[in-house]
Amino acid sequence: MKYTTNLTEGNIKRELFILMLPLLLGNILQQLYNTIDAIIVGRFVSQTAFAAVGVAGTIMNLFIFILSGSCTGISIIFAHFYGANDLSSFRRESFLATIFGATLTFILSICSIFILSPLLNIINTPHEVASIAKSYLNIIFCGLIATYFYNLLSATLRAVGNTKSALIILMFSMIMNTVLDLVFVAVCNFGIQGAAFATVLSQTLASLLCFVYIRKNISFLLFKREDMKFEWKLLKLTISYSLISALHQSSLYIGKLLVQGAVNIMGTDMITSYTATTRIEGFANSFGDSGAEAISIFVAQNTGNKDRKRAKQGFYTGLIILVCLGIGLSLIMYFFSETTIGLMMSNTNNDIMINGVEYMKTISIFYVLCFIGSAFVGWYRGSGKVNIPVIGTILHISIRVILSYLLIQRFGLKSVAFATGIGWVSVVLFQHIVFYMSKE
Repeated sequence: MKYTTNLTEGNIKRELFILMLPLLLGNILQQLYNTIDAIIVGRFVSQTAFAAVGVAGTIMNLFIFILSGSCTGISIIFAHFYGANDLSSFRRESFLATIFGATLTFILSICSIFILSPLLNIINTPHEVASIAKSYLNIIFCGLIATYFYNLLSATLRAVGNTKSALIILMFSMIMNTVLDLVFVAVCNFGIQGAAFATVLSQTLASLLCFVYIRKNISFLLFKREDMKFEWKLLKLTISYSLISALHQSSLYIGKLLVQGAVNIMGTDMITSYTATTRIEGFANSFGDSGAEAISIFVAQNTGNKDRKRAKQGFYTGLIILVCLGIGLSLIMYFFSETTIGLMMSNTNNDIMINGVEYMKTISIFYVLCFIGSAFVGWYRGSGKVNIPVIGTILHISIRVILSYLLIQRFGLKSVAFATGIGWVSVVLFQHIVFYMSKE
C-alpha cells in the first residue's frame, strides 16, 4: 500500500482528483458531527434544543476553526519540506507544532469557558436557547485538545498526499459519534449534554487512530529525541503560518457568529430556519473547502520543489474543477431547496420553510463565486502567501455582517443570503486583482 504521494510529478488532474475526493468525503463527515447532533437532538429532545445546537455549532466552529486553521498553516510547512525531500526539518516542525499547538489549545479551552456567557449575550441568544447551548458547549470546550491533535495528525497525512487514511479514520469516528448520540440522547435521555459527550469521545478516537496509523506505517514522519529542538527561526515560521491561517478560518466564523446575532434578534423560528439552511450550505461548502485544500497541498509540494510552473498548472486545473462543481451545486440548491430543508427537520411550520427556501434560492445564485474564491485560497495558501486569504475573508465578512444587520428586519432571512453573495463578489474581485498584479 502507498502511504505517501509525491505530487511533484505525474498527471496533474489525476493527482488533484485523488487528493480532493477523500478530502471532500472527510469534510462532509466533519459536517455530520454537528448535523447529526442537531438532527437527533431535534427529534428526541425539542425544537428549542435543535435551535440551541445551531447556535452552539456556530460558536463551537469559531474555536474549532482556530485549531484546524492553525493545523492547515502547519500542513503547508510540512508539504514544503516533503516536496523538498527534507524529512529532518519535517520532523523538527512536527515537534514544534505539537508543543505550540498543545499550549494554544489549553489557553483556548480556558478562555472559551470564561467568555461563553458573554458571547451568547452578545449575539442576542434567547434565554431558553442560551441555557441549553451553554451546557453543550462547556463539554465541547473541555475536549478541544483531542480536536487539535486529530487535526494536526490528519494535516501530517494530507501534507504527504495521503488523504485516504484520514478519511477512513474519520468514518470510524463518525459512526461512533452517531451510535453514541443515539445511546446517550435517545436511549439514556441525557439530552443535549449526551450529544456533546458523543462528539468529544469520537474526536478522541479519531486522534488516537491517526497516531497509531502514522506510527505503524510512516513513522519516519514522527519526531524522535534528536528532533526535539527549539529552533527559533522554525518556531517563528510555525507561529506565523499557524496564527495567520487560524485568523483566516476563525475570522470567517466570527462573521458567521455576528450574522447569527442578527438572526437571533428575529426569534426562535428564524434561528431554526437558519440552522437548517446553514447545515445544507455546510455540505455544499465541503466541495469548495476540499478543492482549496487539494490545491494548497499540490501547490505547496511543488513550491517546495521549486517548480513554480507545475504549481500554477495545478491551480488552473483546480479552478476549472471547482467552477464546474459550483455551477452544479448552485442548480441543486435552487431547485431542491424545500426537499433538503425537509430532510434536516421532521417538523417545520410554514414560516420556517418559507424563510429557508428564500435563503437557499438567493444564495444559490452566487455560489459559483464561493468556489472560485476557494481555488484562489488554495493557491495563495500553498504559495506561502497566507495573509492574502485573511484580507479577503475580512473584506467578505465585513460586507456580510453590515448588510445582514441593515436588511434582515425588512427582508427576512433571504437578506443574509444576499449579503453573503455580495461579500463573495467583493472577495473574488480582490483575489483577481492581487493575482494579476503579482505577475507570477
